[in-house]
Amino acid sequence: MTSEQIDRDFIPALREGVEIVKMIFFMKIRDKAEATYPEEDKGYYGMLAGATVNHLFGTPNPEQRFMDFAKENHERVISMLQDVPADMESLRIPLTDALRIQFLCDHQEGLEDGSGEILKQAKELGILLEDRAVPLPKQFMNLVYTVGKAYGLVKDQG
Repeated sequence: MTSEQIDRDFIPALREGVEIVKMIFFMKIRDKAEATYPEEDKGYYGMLAGATVNHLFGTPNPEQRFMDFAKENHERVISMLQDVPADMESLRIPLTDALRIQFLCDHQEGLEDGSGEILKQAKELGILLEDRAVPLPKQFMNLVYTVGKAYGLVKDQG
């Protein structure tokens, strides 16, 4: 199986893997937001982290209050994303792989609207590692397991 020929049975598991990477990214961005904007209240950090993750992955929250927040804080969201290559180097591989797997899953399900733009944006922000090979599903799931376990989001299966 090539990376472009994903068995449809694997798509839900791969999407779950993408969600785990997004949760890790959310945690790191929330911590950075708290350190960067100490004057804000606790709820703000989660909102900013959510808007940042959603912007990178092209998954905006359709609820009006979240849309308004993302619009009002657009400059901070972009600033957080621009800092990822320097501040979160260790997340660039999982983010690159998750963005590519999301693109491949979208392609397999015929949901390609904007997913190419998401990869282009990540490249422009310096987040996407271009020379990294597109992961095969098993490689991606192994990466997700390793990283998810390190962050306490995945438990041993034994």
